[in-house]
Amino acid sequence: KDLTLKKAREVCTCSHQAIITFFCQLFPVLDWLPRYNVKTQLLGDVISGLLVGIVAIPQSISYSLLASQDPIYGIYTNFFCNIIYVVMATSRHNFVGSFGVLCLMIGQSVNRHLQLAGYSDDNTGSALVGNSTSFSNGTGACDRSCYAITVALSLSFLVGLYQILLGVLQLGFVAVYLSEPLLSGFVTGSSLTIITSQMKYLLGLKIPRHEGVGSFILTWVDLFRYIQNTNICDLVTSLVALAIIVPVKEINDRYKEKMKAPFPIELLVVIVATVISYYCSFEKRYKSAVCGDIPTGFRKPTLPDINLFSSLAVDALPIAIIGFAMTVSLAEIFGKKHGYAVRANQEMIAIGMCNLIPSFFYCFASSAALTKTLLKESTGTQTQVSGLVTSLVLLLVLLWIAPLFYSLQTSILGVVTIVNLRGGLRKFCDTPRMWQLSKLDTVVWWTTMLSSTLITTEIGLLVGVCFALLCIIFRTQRPRATLLGKVSNTEIYEDQSTYKQLSSIANIKIFRFESSLYYANKDYFKTVLYQKTGVNPILLAAKHQRVEAQANADTSNSKSFFGTGFDCLKPAKKRAEKPPADACPPSIDMHTLILDCGAMQFIDTVGLSALKETRHDYKEIGVQVLLANCNPSIRHRLREG
Repeated sequence: KDLTLKKAREVCTCSHQAIITFFCQLFPVLDWLPRYNVKTQLLGDVISGLLVGIVAIPQSISYSLLASQDPIYGIYTNFFCNIIYVVMATSRHNFVGSFGVLCLMIGQSVNRHLQLAGYSDDNTGSALVGNSTSFSNGTGACDRSCYAITVALSLSFLVGLYQILLGVLQLGFVAVYLSEPLLSGFVTGSSLTIITSQMKYLLGLKIPRHEGVGSFILTWVDLFRYIQNTNICDLVTSLVALAIIVPVKEINDRYKEKMKAPFPIELLVVIVATVISYYCSFEKRYKSAVCGDIPTGFRKPTLPDINLFSSLAVDALPIAIIGFAMTVSLAEIFGKKHGYAVRANQEMIAIGMCNLIPSFFYCFASSAALTKTLLKESTGTQTQVSGLVTSLVLLLVLLWIAPLFYSLQTSILGVVTIVNLRGGLRKFCDTPRMWQLSKLDTVVWWTTMLSSTLITTEIGLLVGVCFALLCIIFRTQRPRATLLGKVSNTEIYEDQSTYKQLSSIANIKIFRFESSLYYANKDYFKTVLYQKTGVNPILLAAKHQRVEAQANADTSNSKSFFGTGFDCLKPAKKRAEKPPADACPPSIDMHTLILDCGAMQFIDTVGLSALKETRHDYKEIGVQVLLANCNPSIRHRLREG
């Protein structure tokens, strides 16, 4: 009772310093902003923020298309998320905004709900005409675009809520189950799905939308089925844009160390394509799909639709986990590179706030974006002040520049999206090297990639996690087991099958089991132990019993000979002195078995029973069993058991 009261007083004690510490931990900007050095840090932050903002403009618009939203909502998302992340993040280099994989998952969820609500695909990618749609809780008509953003902001609210709860409950360790091969395979599979979804824009086709299992294959089937309806204007525009953007971005990647900043080819192509489309009247003359009206300014805040929460709860969970995993992994990479600490749980709360608060301002879910984070780091950012500069660039677009993109073709946005997926596709080139390093990790990568592509992204992620965990279980279920020999003139013992010229100790065998002993591998432990030592105590005990039974039978027979006549005495003695070969008790070449437990981290109750049975079985045939290198927890379990 006294200890409980003491701990409760320590936790509940509230002082001036405790309040300051709490708010500094919750809002890290209060810690680093007063120490901000304008002379040494401001220039790098401003340049980096401007360059990232320039790149973010076309990507915000193109990723809105991927999320089945109007272009303005992608700009809203990147604007608000940057401001919130500046205040709450511990990372100095992450850029938080629209991320391709998340936009794909958001778009799939939005499209599914649009179909359930009875909206057609005719207005896909079109903007709000006149910006007149009402969101006032059923007081006005809600068209397809209005319902799409309602679903997206409700989904973003749930994603943020999940992430904040995980952060408050200190459950940041959940991300450790998303290994690097798993995440890499998931991103690559999602990239293939994104490319498939964008092909109809590059070709200017109107094809049925497919959701769920097999949508990847069905979409490609429809692309070839309707390929004769290709819009030549969109196709030519896409090919020209690809021919310009891809080589320039490759040059940017190859000479990024020599260039002070990458050339903003995407923005240049978007501007030129918009101007050409406007003056050549691509929309009227060739029926090319364009962005349409993009409103300026901000809209009044709105509340998420509570009625959608039950149907979106499952969709929000994988988005929350992927968003957090990407954010924390990038934060830790650059934190380690530049020598500062990153708090995973605070990052989870920060990214949760970046999804929860903007959901009231017509934003969809976001996370750290890989390409823009790499650009931010490579252009010399020092702190998150660069995020504020990026938000100012996007603010200019929101207030004045956005309507100028009316004539921008959606095929150009598709090209921008596809070009930024090159990193995910390059992972295919890394698989041979991965196979040399770890075949099991390569199988995890291919399993996650194929399931994410051919089934659905959510199920693919689940399949990847389950398969990776099964691989871990498989590794511990059938671990490596060896007999040890002694290195000459030392007290070092090593694997006899790996090292040569090891000396064995007469009549003593040392067995190492390189895993914890628990219910899943206890049978394998016994099997491999009998195999390596060459002594199966159960079979030997059975042979002993047969020999004893045979001996008893011979004894009884000899007694019957004594009863029948004196002449039978000598033959009976001869038979007793020279039994048949198969009646001899089997001989073994050891009297002691040592189990090296150095690799065992724990033993459960089933493993403890297996050790008891092993000790008992070998004792029956005259072999003593000793345990070596037991850690304190195993010794405690042995004493208790």
